[in-house]
Amino acid sequence: MTEDFYRRVDGVREPDPTLGKNYQPASVEPVSPAPPPEAPPEPAKPPKRQRVVLADPRSRRATPTLRARLELEQQTSWGELLIRDLVKHQLRTAIGLSALVLVLLGALPLAFYLWPGFAALRVVGVPLAWLLLGLLPFPLLLLAGLAYNRLAERHERDFVDMIES
Repeated sequence: MTEDFYRRVDGVREPDPTLGKNYQPASVEPVSPAPPPEAPPEPAKPPKRQRVVLADPRSRRATPTLRARLELEQQTSWGELLIRDLVKHQLRTAIGLSALVLVLLGALPLAFYLWPGFAALRVVGVPLAWLLLGLLPFPLLLLAGLAYNRLAERHERDFVDMIES
């Protein structure tokens, strides 16, 4: 704030010049009353009746669906719980299929180490170990990917069915 605003004299603010003076209260002028409201003209015929329906049996399913969708969109604790549950199912499926692939592919070198006769087998002049370790992973990974995709879509369908019902 500026010094002019306080009008300081020797570091002390000057007293308000209106203090201690008697002022006459302002006089109130009378206001003319408002004109009376005009009566609306009466309609020639009464308005058409409308039926009010509070609960339509056809819309019973819409309320939980809308509520669940709102919970998901607004990211409430219940919506987060539903999403977390879906992610948990997807993760469990992914870990299970990954473990299956790792066990199947990891068992091949172990089998060749434990049974040297199995590693010495030849198919069409090519060692069986080369065929199994070089060609088997590709169809195995393709099948694991297709299985995961199918299971993930099933989890998502179950999630949508649960939300809509």
